[in-house]
Parts: sequence; structure tokens; C-alpha cells
Amino acid sequence: MRPDEFLRTLELLPTPLHERALALRTYVKPRRCEQCTSIGDAVRLALAAARYDEFGEAAQLLDTAEQLAARHGLACRPNNELPSRGQVRRWAAASGPLVAATDASWKGRAGGIGYVASDGRYGVRSRRPGRTDPTGCSRVLVSELRAVEFLLTAYDTPPAGMTVLVDCLPALTYLHRWQGGRTGAMPAGYDLRPRHSGLKPTLVRLAELVAERPDLTFTHVKAHAHHCLNEAADSLAHMARRRVEDTFDVRQRAHDLVEAFLRDWHALAA
Repeated sequence: MRPDEFLRTLELLPTPLHERALALRTYVKPRRCEQCTSIGDAVRLALAAARYDEFGEAAQLLDTAEQLAARHGLACRPNNELPSRGQVRRWAAASGPLVAATDASWKGRAGGIGYVASDGRYGVRSRRPGRTDPTGCSRVLVSELRAVEFLLTAYDTPPAGMTVLVDCLPALTYLHRWQGGRTGAMPAGYDLRPRHSGLKPTLVRLAELVAERPDLTFTHVKAHAHHCLNEAADSLAHMARRRVEDTFDVRQRAHDLVEAFLRDWHALAA
């Protein structure tokens, strides 16, 4: 199932099912693991049921997918990566320009990235590099840029005029270079070889996307200055990083955190 097809079908689901299916999105991608494939098949069947308004059947299939995922755990996800996306749906139709923030967090060999957007979308992703990590010597910078890619790929097509807040000035410099057409510029040490999945490296795909979207605005926001969206993205990145070593319900904790920060954001913007 193509990413755009997944996102279009996802919108057919009522809010509770929408968020459950979104959290299982990673399993829809092609995988070599038989158990992951079974989880992905259940999610795809749930979305197929939604196309015919069979929401009861879709809920049962998502139950099956979640049970399989809970038993399977993180065993075959590379580098213990834990991706999770969601949306606080009450803000999906909010008026005003779309603004989002991204951030990254590292401590020791555990990392995390996060994003939050004013339309309620958010994401958290954990990472523990393996022995063949392609990041190179610019680990924090690359993670800041990966957080931007994580945000932009939450949309079938990033909305026109979207503003992305970044608290890392070196990352902002690369985004502006790419937007100006200098897509060959990459952080020091970043491995440009194709990944095992056959895809181009994340930052190469991000550079190409940014170069085609002069309407997107990337701007600096000062870290830890009590900006609602930046604080939310920072908290999500820290949450993702802690999840590498600890076990807790990322989905519910992230949803509650984003809901609280966005309530303040929209109150100030009103």
C-alpha cells in the first residue's frame, strides 16, 4: 500500500480507529519478517473494510493487529526504532496558518525525535544506532533534520505555506541551502549509499522534497523559551529517547502531552 493511499483511506475511519491505525502504520511497509507482515496484513484489511463502511469489522481487525504487535514487540525493528504517529483530532479543522515544530534528543547511545503541528498531528521516534549506523560524526544535526523529514512525511503532500519551527541553527542552514537548490550539501560524515530497503538516504529524500517546495517556511525558534510548539516537540523527542531504555505507553503519553500544549497554543493564537 502506497503512503498516499494509506493516508487517504485513514481519513475514512472515525477518530478512535484513525489513531489506532496510524500507530500501526510502520507495519504496512514491506517487511521480511513474517510476524510483521501478518500485522501489516491485518491493518490493510481494516482499511479495506473502512472503504465499505464496515467499521465494526475494521475495529476487530485492528484489535488483531494490536494483539499481534504486542506479542511481537520490537524484536525485528532495526536499531530498536519505535515509530508512532497520532493526531489530536479536535484541532484537525482549526483555522489559521499551519505551524509545526520539530526537535531531537540524544543521551549516550539513545536518541529520539519528535514533531507537533497546529492541526493536531504529532510523531515520536526512538533510535539506538547499530554498528553500521550511517549517521556519521554529525549525529545531533542529522537527527534534527530527520525530525523535519518525519514531520513532512506525515502528510501525503505537505500543505502549502506551512511554517516549520527549528531550534537548531545548523539544521536550519541546511534546509535553506536545499531550498535554494544546493541539494548536494550534506552534514559531515553522512553516508550517501542507498539503504538496505533500497530507498535513498533520509536526508537525500528530504533535500529533494525541500528543493521542490519554496512555499514552505523554515524558521528559527529559540529553545527552552516557553514556545508551546517547540516545548511540545522537545518533550516528545525526550520521551522517544527515554523509551529506548524504559517501557511505557508512548502513544497515550504523547497524545496527552500534545493535547495540553496545543490547547495552550490555540488559546494564545485566538
